Amino acid sequence: MSRANQAGGRAADWIIAQEDGEWSEADQATFEAWLAESDGNKAAYWRLKHSWREADRIGALGRGAGPDEGRGTVAQYSRARWWVPASIAASILLLVAIGYTLWQPLSAPAPAVAVQSFETPVGGRKVIALGDGSRVVINTASRVRAAVNEQSREFWLDQGEAYFEVAHSETVPFVVYAGNRRVTVLGTKFSVRRDGDNVAVSVVEGRVQVDEVEGGRTVRSTVITGGDIARTSGAATLVTSRSDERVANALAWREGMLNFDQARLSDIAAEFNRYNRKPIVITDAEAGDMRIGGRFPANDPDAFARLLRDAYGLKVEETPEAIRISS
Repeated sequence: MSRANQAGGRAADWIIAQEDGEWSEADQATFEAWLAESDGNKAAYWRLKHSWREADRIGALGRGAGPDEGRGTVAQYSRARWWVPASIAASILLLVAIGYTLWQPLSAPAPAVAVQSFETPVGGRKVIALGDGSRVVINTASRVRAAVNEQSREFWLDQGEAYFEVAHSETVPFVVYAGNRRVTVLGTKFSVRRDGDNVAVSVVEGRVQVDEVEGGRTVRSTVITGGDIARTSGAATLVTSRSDERVANALAWREGMLNFDQARLSDIAAEFNRYNRKPIVITDAEAGDMRIGGRFPANDPDAFARLLRDAYGLKVEETPEAIRISS
């Protein structure tokens, strides 16, 4: 059985369970987790749900309710209770089998959203123009996916960093998924960086909601605005408020630069290494703990190393494999 058919069959199971009336919080949690597994699951469910509503509407138009309708014996009620879910199942399975064509002449469901994939090499950047008018700049060594149309705007940051200029929409939120964090906006400018399970969100302007998601459910939410940076690790979220300078430093990569404000040399080296194949290696703790500020070209670690030697008296050893720095 194809994945599409499997998704359609599972969607039918969910709709039958919902119609039957016995629906618990555990059922809702499992259902939401299934929806979150893939876009195919979402498309199958909402397409089938739409078709079922159309069928229910048609059935309602054809009913002729008499004055005694609804009064019956226990046996009649039992037969009716059995018949309702059975008829639902039969109708839904028919829809799955024929590809949901029965009610298409009345109102054809929207097609599933196509997912586009993009990636950049070490030191690379790429600009993406999305169909809704939004613009995304992908930073070095990043992998992303986007699914955007008139009904849905979703973006997945699988690795790396991206800057977003989101076209405003009153009705369709723009959602970025990064690990177990979900970032939701209606229209603003912000960046998201993902290092494994750690996520940083920097807001240039507007308002952004950062959710921690477990099993398809939101367990904690944080709202940040322009000039704020939210850094997350596990269940923890640290917000640096009203720090426009730090946001500007975090986004200097869009101009090919790296900005630092009294950062540890070991952290600066790690940042340079994101953009270059020849790494900077700090060989002792004393040198690594030095605090340095300034603005440097991201793709020129050799010039940065020369500055460390000339301005700070550090020892610099360059080989084809690495730039080694010591005190």
